[in-house]
Amino acid sequence: MKKGSLGGGLVVLWLLAGALTLTGLGQLPLRDWDEGIVARVALEASQRPWPDRLFPLYWGDPYLNKPPGLHLLIAAAINLWRTIVGSSPNTLPPEWVLRLVPGLVSSTVVPLVGLVQSRLRPHQQGVALASAAMALTLLPLARHGRLVMLDGCQLAAILLLWWAVLTPDQRKGSLMISGGVMGLAVSALLLLKAPLALPLLIATLALRALDRELRGQQWLWLLGGLAIGCLPGLAWHGAHLLVRGSDALEMWGRQGFARVHRQLEGHSGGPLMPLTEILEGGWPWLALWPSAVALAWRERFTRAGRWCLGTTVITAALVLPLGTQLPWYSLLFWPPLVLCCGPLLVWLVHRKPALKPPFAALTRKVPAFWALIGALLSALAIVVWATGQPTSLHPLAPVAGAGGLGLLVGGGLLLARRTRQRKAGALVLVAGLWAALLLLMAGPLWLWELNETWAVGPVVQVMGPTSSPPSLHLWQLEERPSLNWYAGSPVKPISKKELLELGPKPTWLLSSSLIPPTLPSRVCTAVSLPPAKPKPAGPEVHLFQCSPER
Repeated sequence: MKKGSLGGGLVVLWLLAGALTLTGLGQLPLRDWDEGIVARVALEASQRPWPDRLFPLYWGDPYLNKPPGLHLLIAAAINLWRTIVGSSPNTLPPEWVLRLVPGLVSSTVVPLVGLVQSRLRPHQQGVALASAAMALTLLPLARHGRLVMLDGCQLAAILLLWWAVLTPDQRKGSLMISGGVMGLAVSALLLLKAPLALPLLIATLALRALDRELRGQQWLWLLGGLAIGCLPGLAWHGAHLLVRGSDALEMWGRQGFARVHRQLEGHSGGPLMPLTEILEGGWPWLALWPSAVALAWRERFTRAGRWCLGTTVITAALVLPLGTQLPWYSLLFWPPLVLCCGPLLVWLVHRKPALKPPFAALTRKVPAFWALIGALLSALAIVVWATGQPTSLHPLAPVAGAGGLGLLVGGGLLLARRTRQRKAGALVLVAGLWAALLLLMAGPLWLWELNETWAVGPVVQVMGPTSSPPSLHLWQLEERPSLNWYAGSPVKPISKKELLELGPKPTWLLSSSLIPPTLPSRVCTAVSLPPAKPKPAGPEVHLFQCSPER
């Protein structure tokens, strides 16, 4: 395969990733916790002049959780949207404006995976396309990348770092430029999740040193460019330290390295959660992983094998020991997984003896397993459609149908004797999985965490968006950053003692209980809430208006 065809193929895959990003981007409200917080920080940054916006605020207080790299990009998108539609600075932008920047940046993960693979296996360009296609069709990458969160952008920065450090050109000028690109990737990490930057950089340089290609002077040119590229990220942290003093260290300490040995905000640690996320989200490619790791081990003395194993070990060392675990931390595992599995998909198509992987007999049966899963999914879709009665599974029927058809037909063709049919099978498989993701993103269920708790939309609809009176409080409920975002002000939990101290003025209470609190000289009346769409499976909430007794 020529380099031009590789570039064209990666561009096509990137466009397909962009289509996934843009489909249904603004149809669902923001999710707790990260989306509500990141959106608010970005909105407040958009309302401040330069250079004040470089030092973010959250509800007027210094925001010390994360650096403002993504927040500033979203703020720029908000300002552009505000200019185009002519809205006021206090108007809340629609969800698609907030999700657009992280979604588009995260979509670059797909071509970047292919570019990294092309440098690991420069004479196997089909493997690069296969790895990029796998990244395109992984549900966790498609879903988390389009959220108002830092993790998809962080993944793009990591892949940019790996691509730059693997530069094949060892001339002084090229090494300087590659080092500069590496530094810009590290700067991006410093402006997204700063504590990750240093250990990841050290591990990446150590892995590059194992290639034994660069001599002492060449390392100096590469590291010189790296130092220059790191200046933007280091400059912001230096300025942040000058402006906010020791408080600036919180994102490194309590919000950063403390996650290694402590459980923050009730998020328990250990390897169980990321391993569970991998087992849940890696299909159908996870079926190739055991043989892929064995192949990487067999090739451990080559650059490709060493980097497949090395990046897997690096990400495992960064994620598994953490005392605080969140589902999206497992995103770091997906690039190494598709880098490992790409050669297996190509071998299933071409079956070249020279590329025969370990456990070849078992690997050859994987398409049959895919076809079986596809048949089950297709049957499920037909049953759901045939019932004719709308159920909670009804919106998933087209998704299951598209994915099932791709697995069934694609897996079946990959078992054929002719290479041309197997090529068609790989294309059908990827196309079916992509179509299933597209249908999922177009529907109401792609952000399923919204169904796990009570919906904030009906509350804001009754109270009035962005104009919630300061007397709205939570009764026997925990704070929700998304409710704060839509209400336009912080809505805090309140105790009965604090409620009594409010005096006789009217008060709105949002409660999980059907029975309002008993208050002296006030009567609490239930206010009906409109139904949420889609209806969440989590607990219901009830709104009460407490007014003085007449």
